[in-house]
Amino acid sequence: MKLIIVSGLSGSGKSIALETLEDCGFFCIDNLPVTLLKDFISHVMLVKQAVYEKTAIGIDARSHSDSLANFSSCMSLIASKGIVCEVIFMQAEEAVLLKRYSETRRRHPLTDANLPLREALKLERDMLTPIAKYASLTIDTSRTHYHQLRALIREQVSERDFQHISLQFLSFGYKHGIPLDADFVFDVRSLPNPYWVPELRQFSGKDSAVIQFLKEQPLADRLFSDISGFLERWIPQFEQEGRSYLTVAIGCTGGQHRSVYMVDNLVKQFRHRYLNVIVRHRELS
Repeated sequence: MKLIIVSGLSGSGKSIALETLEDCGFFCIDNLPVTLLKDFISHVMLVKQAVYEKTAIGIDARSHSDSLANFSSCMSLIASKGIVCEVIFMQAEEAVLLKRYSETRRRHPLTDANLPLREALKLERDMLTPIAKYASLTIDTSRTHYHQLRALIREQVSERDFQHISLQFLSFGYKHGIPLDADFVFDVRSLPNPYWVPELRQFSGKDSAVIQFLKEQPLADRLFSDISGFLERWIPQFEQEGRSYLTVAIGCTGGQHRSVYMVDNLVKQFRHRYLNVIVRHRELS
């Protein structure tokens, strides 16, 4: 049996994640209080295993802080029942969440006459710490739109082989911010930048002219060897420790040329030896 617990900050995309999992065959329950989680597992999920073989449950700050503090005992129960459980924690930058609430005019579940939105977001983050520390996958949705998030959920969770680690290679631009959900971040800004070659500026790291330019740079080959060698040495260690997900982020200035080229080459290197390899070019999307 598989159980996915989806949690995270309000406005970060939890509803989209649950909706996507439901489309992929999961039985989904939103806003289940933590106090009812043990009863649901013992008296519902395990009793009707055929119905609840693949279940996803949304838990968020609408549960009281006291019950959230007992989340660890729920995880212990789940483990004792032999259920494969993963926790997905969703977050976004504070400025992004503030903007989303101002655009949608939604009310944050923790706001009231005495608690403004900014303080409610901070309180919510603190309340969800007991769940966040169990997260096997953290997703930063600051620069992810609806369709990208649905695709990411499908690739990372619903369509992967649960017995093997899922590797995500992500390219990004430093001028747009470092991704919050990366496990490893490698900086390739030391490589010659195709942006400063006028005839290459309009292209990306997926175009043959840029690929050829970077192939001819000895530093690019050397840096690729160092990064791939590091990952080849350490990914098996994370897999042995039971890690389900690992995100490797490669950054250059704008996220258009060098990081894209490096990520695509790493994907070629690792896709033949790992079943679950995902590629995402944040700034190209």
